[in-house]
Amino acid sequence: MAFPTALNNQITDSVSQVNTKVLGDAPAVAMGNLFVATSQALSNAAHNATNNQQQSYVVMQAATTQGLSTLYSVDTASTGVVTTQILGLS
Repeated sequence: MAFPTALNNQITDSVSQVNTKVLGDAPAVAMGNLFVATSQALSNAAHNATNNQQQSYVVMQAATTQGLSTLYSVDTASTGVVTTQILGLS
């Protein structure tokens, strides 16, 4: 119980109990904030990883398409050169 003041003793007791409750809740609130911040950071990391994987698939598909196009064009060019040499057109 608080020492005697000009206020009612019940009021000072109530205020001191509320202040104690606020101080007691502070660690739980701080941990809650930490958990929320951590979960947001982890979800951002997972989203970034998924996005990077999708973008790498696009790049890999473009590289495969370019490689196949090169292979087909080399094959066509060499076939054309050999055909002209066989037919004696050059």
